[in-house]
Amino acid sequence: MRLSELKKGASAVVSEVEEAHDADPIARRLRELGFVHGEAVRVVASPLGGDPLLVQIGFTRFALRRSEAARVRLVAGNAT
Repeated sequence: MRLSELKKGASAVVSEVEEAHDADPIARRLRELGFVHGEAVRVVASPLGGDPLLVQIGFTRFALRRSEAARVRLVAGNAT
């Protein structure tokens, strides 16, 4: 599952950030922001079919375009 598919209020755990191409700056930035393997992530707000998604990792919230959130793969199951 991808972060862009996670429903509002749902939590999961980051598996990896996929790169669209070699040296992908968006993927690198997502990892720098904390989207790394094992981190819990939650969708705080999700406009119906639109951008951006408001997601939370730890105590920090980020607004991500769906195309950016689609690069974040999640581990099956929910975070605790």
